[in-house]
Amino acid sequence: MKKGRYLLLLVLLLIGITIYFKKCRSSEKNKKPESNKGTSILGVSAVIVSPELLDYKLYSSGTVLANEEVQLRNEVPGRIISINFKEGTKVNKGDLLVKLFDDDLKAQLKKLILQKELAEKTTARQNDLLEAKGVSQQDYEISLNNLNSINADIELIRSSISKTEIRAPFDGSIGLKSVSLGAFLTANTIIASIQDIDPLKVEFSIPERFRDQIASNTEITFTSESAPGTFKGKIYAFEPRMDISTRSFLVRAICPNSDHRIFPGAFAHVSIPLKQIDDAILIPTQAVIPELKGQSVYISDGGIAKKVSVQTGIRNDSTIQITEGLHAGDTLLISGMMQVRPKTSLKITIVK
Repeated sequence: MKKGRYLLLLVLLLIGITIYFKKCRSSEKNKKPESNKGTSILGVSAVIVSPELLDYKLYSSGTVLANEEVQLRNEVPGRIISINFKEGTKVNKGDLLVKLFDDDLKAQLKKLILQKELAEKTTARQNDLLEAKGVSQQDYEISLNNLNSINADIELIRSSISKTEIRAPFDGSIGLKSVSLGAFLTANTIIASIQDIDPLKVEFSIPERFRDQIASNTEITFTSESAPGTFKGKIYAFEPRMDISTRSFLVRAICPNSDHRIFPGAFAHVSIPLKQIDDAILIPTQAVIPELKGQSVYISDGGIAKKVSVQTGIRNDSTIQITEGLHAGDTLLISGMMQVRPKTSLKITIVK
């Protein structure tokens, strides 16, 4: 029985081997011979590298400020007896804008002047008597001190009278008034604001990494939605302390505004020139391949892809400066960066 089983298994094994080899032969017959494929050609776009002007600028957002601005306030209490300006008009430095009631102060001044005249006569008479030894030195000094006290009171009253006159501190435009004729003002009441808007200031921020690239007297340009056109200014001051929350420095520029087209509070789109290079190599940013140890690009060397390591410089939204690795006349690949490999055959379309 065992021999019969072994024979049966041997027969089945032989049949299986025979069927396997027949299938292998059939597969080899049906298999088409491989054609000799040539090297595949990759279609890519490229540009011819050429030097060009690099005018690198920093852009920031800012606010237009008045050159000078103050709130007019009264130093002494009093009733308004005259308002000598029209809202929204120009005024000159020293113009009398508001006058407060001062008749009581003038009366006090008149009284003190009379007292002074009497004190001067008394002091002069006491001096004569002192020389004739008719009075003591103490009596003379009492008379002299009285005269000096009256003079001090006169100066105090005159100062108070001058404070009843609110005058323009500089040339400018006066705003809307906050008081009315006849109103009684307590000390330090806001009367109106006055602004000098020619020239204007533009205030904006720059990141800390650009601080050493920007100096005083650097010319800027800016635009504003409040007025069409581009305006020029010049940087005149930097905040010495950096804002630790934004890591930026506050900068101010001065801008002429003789035609009063721009007004304080307007939003400003500021452009600050940083560097200008006449013969810079600029390439599209998508052509640069970041790597663990630097960056590289692909160029075409006789229709064959060649990988070149490069050093980069200034970058903007669409281009990047190449400081080392590329030369004028190189054919730089700008598409197919995911498929291309060194020594890949290329079909190049030049983009201008």
